[in-house]
Amino acid sequence: MRSRNQRDLHAASFDRAADVYDAARPSYPADAVTWLTEGIEGPVLDLGAGTGKLTASLVDRGFDVTAVDPSPEMLRVLADRVESVDAREGTAERIPSADAAFGLAVVAQAWHWVDADRAIPEVARVLRPGGRIGLVWNERDESVAWVKELGELMDAGSAAFDDESEPELAPPFGPLERHETRWVQALTVDGLLDLARSRSYFITKDPDAQAAVIQSLRRLAREHPDLAGRDTFELPYVTRSYRATREG
Repeated sequence: MRSRNQRDLHAASFDRAADVYDAARPSYPADAVTWLTEGIEGPVLDLGAGTGKLTASLVDRGFDVTAVDPSPEMLRVLADRVESVDAREGTAERIPSADAAFGLAVVAQAWHWVDADRAIPEVARVLRPGGRIGLVWNERDESVAWVKELGELMDAGSAAFDDESEPELAPPFGPLERHETRWVQALTVDGLLDLARSRSYFITKDPDAQAAVIQSLRRLAREHPDLAGRDTFELPYVTRSYRATREG
């Protein structure tokens, strides 16, 4: 685990790559969104909404969504995608919403950036009694050999957080339920390169180091037997989803 300052630096890096982030990152599988929103009524808070990948899915399902993110550039892209959403600058530690405003707060690909000791009571504040928090991560399936090599070449081990550990939620949230979805994202080589460029541990590298990563990924796509000679290929993902109810 990196220091808090290092994590903040990586988190802030997304402001420099909002458009490539939006182009490269996958959305979330319908199965996961269904599970996260099961039985929910009333407004939904998309916290750490980024460019609105999950926001759009929620709106498509008929939810009234408020999107909160600390990055003005990410919110700019989100507003272009989902014009009907109320988009606000804010963080999980300081949510710009009234008490008991939402039936569900979702955090997609972002809970690892927050200070949980401050964020948990703040999320609980904006949820109605009996409301729910949902956490979700898309992760590359590195049980597949070429995907594991991809992560090594991208230098994923230098990430500012441990994205494989299970999240923990303190009261007033009850027991954490878990759901897993396996799926694939169709990619071109250019899409694969943009996926690397969208990662905080790439964005924060110096230009020479970035160029070396891109060169190594081009070589992987050109030479690996599972990828060589193909215009498109499938990148397997495992989506981990979690939910817990606000008690009291």
